[in-house]
Amino acid sequence: MFLTWQDLQPFPDDLMLRDSEVKKVQILDRANHPLTVTYQNDWNLHDRVSLHQIPETLQHIIILSEDQRFYEHSGVDWSARWHALLQNIKAGRIVRGASTITEQAVRMLHPRPRTFWSRWVEGFEAYRLEQQFSKADILEFYLNQVPYASNRRGVVQAARHYFDRDLETLNLKEMVVLAVLVRSPSRLDLRYGNKDIRPSLKGLTERLLAQKLITEIEYQAILNSPLQLNDPPLPVQATHFANHLYRHSSDFITENQAKLHSTLDGQLQQKLQAILDQRLRNLVNRQVKHGAILVVDHAQNNEILTWVNSGIFSANGRAASQIDAITTPRQPGSTLKPFLYAMALERGWHAATLIDDAPLAEAVGTGLHHYRNYSRTYYGLLRLRDALGNSLNTPAVRTVQYVGTSAFLMQLRELGFNSLGADVDFYGDGLALGNGEVTLLELVQAYTVLAKQGIFTPLKWLKNADNSKNNRFLFTPEVSSLIADILSDPDARRLEFGQGGLLHFPVQTAIKTGTSTDYRDAWAIGFNYRYTVGIWLGNLDQQPMLSVSGASSPALILRAVFAELNRHQDTQALPLSPQLSAVEICRETGLIKKGHDDCNSRLEWFTTDHLIALQETSNNHVNQAEIKQIHLKQPAEYVQLALDPRIPEQQEAFALILAEPLPKGKGKIEWLINQQIVGVTDLNTPRFLWPLQRGSHHAQARVIALSDSHGDSKEWLTPAVGFLVK
Repeated sequence: MFLTWQDLQPFPDDLMLRDSEVKKVQILDRANHPLTVTYQNDWNLHDRVSLHQIPETLQHIIILSEDQRFYEHSGVDWSARWHALLQNIKAGRIVRGASTITEQAVRMLHPRPRTFWSRWVEGFEAYRLEQQFSKADILEFYLNQVPYASNRRGVVQAARHYFDRDLETLNLKEMVVLAVLVRSPSRLDLRYGNKDIRPSLKGLTERLLAQKLITEIEYQAILNSPLQLNDPPLPVQATHFANHLYRHSSDFITENQAKLHSTLDGQLQQKLQAILDQRLRNLVNRQVKHGAILVVDHAQNNEILTWVNSGIFSANGRAASQIDAITTPRQPGSTLKPFLYAMALERGWHAATLIDDAPLAEAVGTGLHHYRNYSRTYYGLLRLRDALGNSLNTPAVRTVQYVGTSAFLMQLRELGFNSLGADVDFYGDGLALGNGEVTLLELVQAYTVLAKQGIFTPLKWLKNADNSKNNRFLFTPEVSSLIADILSDPDARRLEFGQGGLLHFPVQTAIKTGTSTDYRDAWAIGFNYRYTVGIWLGNLDQQPMLSVSGASSPALILRAVFAELNRHQDTQALPLSPQLSAVEICRETGLIKKGHDDCNSRLEWFTTDHLIALQETSNNHVNQAEIKQIHLKQPAEYVQLALDPRIPEQQEAFALILAEPLPKGKGKIEWLINQQIVGVTDLNTPRFLWPLQRGSHHAQARVIALSDSHGDSKEWLTPAVGFLVK
């Protein structure tokens, strides 16, 4: 007895196994529907049900099959045990178990090699188990943890694995089958044929009939009706979201936590998956294979509602199906421009500041890069509202030169664009046009800042996570409101996009589109009073699409997504800061309209500081903020020029050109090479032909404007630009 006592092991405090090790947690959506299914844990931790949730008929069938006197014995059925023992001794090996349900529960809790000694010890432990727990507790544990094939445990997992059914929907034959499979899960696995199950199925069915648990009609139906196997799909397809959560939520996964409750809306995920997949089917001839949709509820702590990738994730499918397009860096096109103009507004510009939309060439290495608008059309002096609304490129480059590329890059990183990890010289002014690479996740995160009145709040994917401790202001509410108002203004985008069409939504929505070089990426980002949505289309193998721009197919998807989000909602307008004032201005000059002015006008919003600056603007119609832009358009920094051997050197000249706008009226421009004046022109002539000379040089221009009748003047000296003449 000492050896027996020595081999006895204690049982857990309860049979719910709350303290058992969790090897992999299960992720649920916001309505507690599973997003993942795992069978890697030692126990069934995710699909446990109470005994009263298991159909009584199924309970009776399994008890009859496994332990007919379950409610009569105290852990061991001695009559069955002695009968089995005689058969095993006669055979010289274990040919019959006769284990009770309690003993099988012991064997699950304390696995041992199948020997006569282990059967002896299990008998004593079965008695102790029934002393510690009730019959109901033991039966509930057994029905939830009994092993089936393919690492399934319990009748819930088995019913889903074989029949794709919940317990309450099982028919009588399926219940009998589940009872039979318990006897030898591997040998009787239905996934490898069901011939071996027929004798056992017939035998158990006959016992059920003999016990009058079924009728003769039911008996015949069980034996003769076909057994239909069904593969259980995941209720919600969100594999990439689940993988991202597993990688980034280790702080929320404790040793005994079996489930994580995410913010994902499974029902919405399915609807948007269907929208994306249908649109991609329509774009097959445009060579578009992949896409993604990310939806965030910025009004509810930036909770992620959907994480949609094109198609179905497949470990055995094409490689692209395993790539998460939401976290894959791609060139963002024009989608970064709103943050650039927000910085300019913070630094003194306003929505009516004039910016020159004219051809622009800047140095790239030792050559020149010519910046062009998408439509190849240039509109001259435009207000900031129109420059952003129409997503024009040359005004954006001039704006980043005003703000500073280094400052812009730092601001983007503050907004969460961690993919922009290269040095500022790597991007140059092209950063304003999206020559870096960012992810859709980063882009939507950044747009929530504008949607939330300038507040940065990390995106939230777990319901119990507190993401508010990292909140911070990146833009003022006034500037955020202005950018949102511009992006939602059909009039502001009329030059390039028209006032109607796809971008004019029924509910006020701030919208920005983007298209990368050679149509490799097409984006549409939008936010309304509650939701921020990002759309990406392209090919994950970097192949170009056939003329698919952000303003076409992604915008169409964006429109469909917001229609779904706004369904059954009491919609609102975008918030507008009460610190903004509406003033009537002249469209052409951007100046306040006065009573005698005969100009095409509109209402514009201004902060108090912006309005004061506008009122103090001089009569030459050039704002001080615009004058700060004065710089040499040509030569570009570090450009290398070569003399033409076919032309006499004394006849070769190079045009020094100032970027406009410049002050109007009286004044002059002094042109300097190596700090020496080499020519003078009036303010209306912003170029000078300088005779070329070999060597390394620095060019500058001094702009002198007479500002009043007394001859007082204002003066600006452009930064020096180095260049080389060979």
